[in-house]
Amino acid sequence: MKMKYWKVVCRYGHVGKRKDVSVARYLKTNANLDIYEVMLIASTMPGVKCRGILEVTPISKATYQSGKESEKENLYLKKLMSFKPKQEGKKEVAS
Repeated sequence: MKMKYWKVVCRYGHVGKRKDVSVARYLKTNANLDIYEVMLIASTMPGVKCRGILEVTPISKATYQSGKESEKENLYLKKLMSFKPKQEGKKEVAS
């Protein structure tokens, strides 16, 4: 199956009132998807603000691979991916 590779710059929230962090994300999709469909996929990613897609650009496979490596080093994404929300109904007990 033929694939397309994309660089999507997203605005992430929860860093202060009316503030955001712009982060480049690298996506791999089926070749039949267009820019609009990629934008819709990216807009549903966790943490992305409403109207948070700044740029969608088709890229090469090599750029995609190096971009995925840079995502692993991004401190904001590390924090976002390791976040575990509190479960409702469980009481916190100090030890």
